[in-house]
Amino acid sequence: MARAMFEYTKTVLNKVSFDTTLFCKEVEKAVKRLLPYELEELRIFIQNLIHQNPELNQSLIYLKV
Repeated sequence: MARAMFEYTKTVLNKVSFDTTLFCKEVEKAVKRLLPYELEELRIFIQNLIHQNPELNQSLIYLKV
């Protein structure tokens, strides 16, 4: 079940990556739902998205990078 939540989170983040505010809200939700090792994977996933959309960089504060 937890892995399904991680995949769902990635899907949602991809869909809202056009809006920085929505993206940050979804990252905040993900931090509350995901397991610690999944948060590390999420950080890597978001860093890859940042290469395409640099304005998403501010979302990393929620992951305590």
